[in-house]
Order: sequence, then C-alpha cells, then structure tokens
Amino acid sequence: MTLFLLAIIFRVINLQYVQGNEYRKLATELTIRQDTIYANKGNVYAADGNLLATSMSKFNIFMDLVTVDGTVFEENIVELSTELSKMLGRSSSYYQKRLRAAKNKKRRYFLIARNIGYTDYLKMRKFPIFKLGVYKGGFIAKHRTERAHPIGKIAERTIGYDDFRGEAGIEGAFADYMQGENGLRWEQKIAKNQWKPITDFNEKEPIDGHDIITTIDVNIQDITHHALLRTLESFEADHGCAVVMETATGEIKAISNLGRTSKGKYFEKRNYAVWESHEPGSTFKLASLMAALDDKVVDTSTVIDTEKGRIYIHGSKVEDSHRGGYGKISVARVFEVSSNVGIVKMIKKHYDHQPEKFIEKLKAYGFTKPIGFEIKGEGIPVVPKPSDKRWNKISLEWMSWGYGISVTPMQTLMFYNAVANNGVMVKPRFVKELRRQDKTEKIFETVIVNPKIASDETLSKVRKVMENAVVKGTGRNIYSPNFSMAGKTGTAKKYLPKHIDENGKTVYAGYSNKHYVASFAGFFPADKPKYSCIVVIHDPKKEKGYYGATVAGPVFKEIAQKIYTTTPIDNQSVEDKVNFEEIEKKYSAYDDKLNKNYTEVPNVKGMSGMDALSLLENIGLKVKVSGVGKVEYQSLKKGEKLIKGNTITLKLS
Repeated sequence: MTLFLLAIIFRVINLQYVQGNEYRKLATELTIRQDTIYANKGNVYAADGNLLATSMSKFNIFMDLVTVDGTVFEENIVELSTELSKMLGRSSSYYQKRLRAAKNKKRRYFLIARNIGYTDYLKMRKFPIFKLGVYKGGFIAKHRTERAHPIGKIAERTIGYDDFRGEAGIEGAFADYMQGENGLRWEQKIAKNQWKPITDFNEKEPIDGHDIITTIDVNIQDITHHALLRTLESFEADHGCAVVMETATGEIKAISNLGRTSKGKYFEKRNYAVWESHEPGSTFKLASLMAALDDKVVDTSTVIDTEKGRIYIHGSKVEDSHRGGYGKISVARVFEVSSNVGIVKMIKKHYDHQPEKFIEKLKAYGFTKPIGFEIKGEGIPVVPKPSDKRWNKISLEWMSWGYGISVTPMQTLMFYNAVANNGVMVKPRFVKELRRQDKTEKIFETVIVNPKIASDETLSKVRKVMENAVVKGTGRNIYSPNFSMAGKTGTAKKYLPKHIDENGKTVYAGYSNKHYVASFAGFFPADKPKYSCIVVIHDPKKEKGYYGATVAGPVFKEIAQKIYTTTPIDNQSVEDKVNFEEIEKKYSAYDDKLNKNYTEVPNVKGMSGMDALSLLENIGLKVKVSGVGKVEYQSLKKGEKLIKGNTITLKLS
C-alpha cells in the first residue's frame, strides 16, 4: 500500500514539475491556434474607372451567450432583438425567443446571420450587447470574400478568375499581383470543436492586392456585346467573338466571346478571340494582296482573268461565289469582289516557284507564331512551309485564300490594325497599369511587334481597296454615307473530321457545305483610323444566311455606328459649311428630269439609286433594285419605248 502511494506521489510530481511545461504547451496548442486572415484580392477596373471585378466581404455572425453577463443580457435583449428584426426581417419576438433558449442551453457559437455585407456587419457591431465585443458581448464574426462582377457576365472570360476552376483571363494572368499579403489572428477553441477570435484586433493586418486597370471601355464593351449577341440569336449560330482595338495603342476596348447552350442561350463560354485557331477564309486575302503589292509583282491596276469563276489546280477546284465569274478584272477589283480564282491565280503565278518568299511575308505579318499574351490559353497558329511533311502541290494556293492555315481572330485583328496604323504592328493589350492604394506601381506601355510591315505605297493602296470593298464590293451592304469604314468580308467552309450526322449516317472528313465561319475585319474611320475591329461567327444557321457580308458585316457596322454616335472621334466630323448653290443645281436638274413628259425609257446609269427609283416610278415603271450606291446596270435600255406598268431591274454598286 505504501509503495502504491509513493508511486502516485512520484507520478504527480513528475507531471507537475518535470513534464508540466511540455503538457501545458501541448494543451495550449490544442486550444489556441493562429488563423490566417486572407487579404482582399485587388479590384479590376475599366479604363474609365468603372469597376469590373471586386472582392465583396461577407460575414457569418455568431454569438457566445456564455460570456454575456446575465444582467446585461436581460437589460438589453429586447433592444437587441428589435435591431435584429429591422436588419434581418423576422419579428422581434422571434429573436427574443431564440436568444433566451440559446442562453439557457449555454450556447457558445449560436448562429445569428449568414452572408451579411460589410456595411451591415459594421452596423451590427454597434447593436446592444454586441458592442461590448468578443468577451463581454459574445459577438463573433467570421469573415470571407466573394468575387463579384458589377457589370454582370459581360467580358467575363477576359476578366477571368483565379479559383478552384483554375487560372483564366486577366485575373489568372496577374494572380500573383492581385493576391496581396495575408494577415494573422489568434483563435481559441470552444465547445463542439468551434473556434472564436481571442481579441478584437489582429496579430497582423492583411494587405490587399494590386488593382488592375484594364483597357476596356465599358460603353464600347456594351455596344460590342449586344451587337454580337443579337446576331448570334438571329442566326442561331454556335458561337462567335467580336473585338475592338484602338489603332495607335493596341488597347483592347471591347472583347465579347459568346457560345450557345443546349437551350439556345448565350454566355461567355470560352475566350474564342484569343483561344480559337481556325481557317480564316477570305479575310486572309488582305495578306496575299499586300505581299504581292509590296514585292511589286502586281499593281492594283494589273488585270487578272478570273475566267468563268472556276478553275482546277492539280485536280482541286477553286470557285467564286459569283456564278459565271467576273472575267478580266483588276487586282483591286479581285479583292473588292473577293474573287477566289483571282487571288489564287495571282499567288500561283508569282510565288509558286518561291513559296518561301510568301511565307516570309506572313511571318512579318505576325501569323507564324502566337502573339504572346499574359492571358493563358492562346491558340497556336498553323502556317505550313515547304519543309513540312504536310506541304503539298496546292498548299500555297490554298493559303492565299485562307484555307490550309489556322490563325486566331486576335492575330487577324493585329494584322488589320497594322494596316490601319501606317504599317506599325502593335501588340494587342488588355492592361494599362497596376495600382495599390491609389498609387500606380507599374505601367504597361504599347509594345511594337513590327515597326513597318509594308511600304507606305503598298499600305495606301490596300487601305483604298479595303474602303472600296465596303463602298462597292462584298461589304457594300454595310456601306453608310454618314461614316466611313474599310474592311474585308470572309466566308469559310468548316473542315469537319469523320463523324456521324444527325441522321445516323457516317460523314467522312472534308469541307462541309452546311457549316461555315462568317467574318468581317476592318477599321474606321477609313481615312484616319481610330479603331480596328474583327467579328467572327461560327456555324450560323445556313437557311438564315452564312456569308460574312450578311452575318458578320452588320455586327461590324453596328459597332462602328454606335461608337461614332456615343464616343467622340476627332478624325471625322460633319462638314458645317454647305454648298447650297451646288445642291440647288443638282435639285433643278433632277426636277427637270422628273417633270419631263417621257415616251422612251431614260438613261439612269450613274444616278443614285434613290433618285433613279423615284424617277422611274413617277413615269409609270415598276422597279426592282439590288445592291446599294449608283446605278451600274438597267434592264430596259435607254431609248426603248416606254410602256407604263413594265418592270425595270436596276443593279447598283
């Protein structure tokens, strides 16, 4: 018995004095911990200061009713319940009942509210009882942050994210800058494995991350998004993108990427403008034309025989969309009407024996390698060269009209922008600067990729034919006398791998006659470009339209038109001084024609479509019109006997 008592005494002394410090340290570690206070991520702003993405503080509020003195509780419970009722919506009696029950059960982590904002959190801290703090008032606030986009889903893929989904867009690219420095606070373990802060202050305060100032203009972004969305919905297309770039700086003022869901709705599915490398079709003809002009193997006046709009090269067919072809036309007109035959014959004649020279031009135009964005997921361009295994007898010719190669919309836009920018190729950029606490810490300057992609003479010529492509070429349906645009339409058949169609039939790999990519790339104003723009739309419903001029062109026009009317563009203004004398002469001449007693069909060639229509209808003819601009052709010849009620067809250009 004595030995047993001695053993107990020895054990107590050992625990108390020998191992005491170790066990006290262990107990402390089990009941006290250092908790991380995560810093707020930096905000993302538009160039005009509008908030695009921010971290919103959210709080879950708990109450430790054991720490609250009974007298304090009874004296203030009614007033506290009243304040909770005002903020949270339930009756005061509801909160009184729940708080009393929690107090009786000695609840130490009683839930008061979830997901309240920072403003409400500050108000709640001043409520009766709560204002006494953690130890006397039992007020426990668990803080977390949520990422919010004040302008909604617009440009969501470009703004991006850095979370469980990975790193995407601007937020993913600049995650290290935006994270900030986390803070620390001590917490104590209470009942049911729950933890609460020990003090009202933090051991280390968090430092918020850098703010990102983007190049996005919210007004232009809104215009671009809705113009693209309306067209995608109208043509029931699979997906599409539209980008607006400031010519001189390379700043991306708007970027919209929309994909279709199974329910027919559209959202920012992927960053197609940056990610999707595809065959561009006829928008690539600008590169072919510019290469030939710059090498001086052709001029815009050089005549090419497009024959009847169809030729075969090593058994493969090249065909114009215009049946019967255009015959012998100038190089300028080849581009304006987008003659596939004309472009292919031009490149074949002058580069078939030296394809490397043509590839070198494409390299200078920025097509042979990725642009190199900070944003992840940029598409890889594919431009074959003679040393590649895939190179064949028709590779060069197919490249000339935008097939057999693969580039991203952003690469095409960068090239078109260089043409608009007097040959200076600048890198498209999404970010202007990094700021912390309103102090600019890093500025992102314009990056010049190529100081001169072509001679001034060549650039002047291609800009003119691009303007004419809108005035009297494939883009004439978007022509406006009120503001000038220059650009190029594109319509490309999609190459589909071997697959099973909707009817269960096997379809072998090849170019589809049902699936198309419609595009339009260009700039405005035409004479002194301020913005460049590209629109690419995949798989519009063929029955509704699939040509670049029909599908993508109107999106380009709407964007340009609305930017003209809502954003000051100094380069182009309305002439205030009107030449009334000249107008009066034209009016009198037209009035004379209108009041003349006609017995023969008049000559209306060269007249504006509107004037010709009015004249012919007033003398009793029925008029059918196609195209826009001035009369190029009339079906009833000048001098024919006038028979009222007959139909005359006019073609305008």
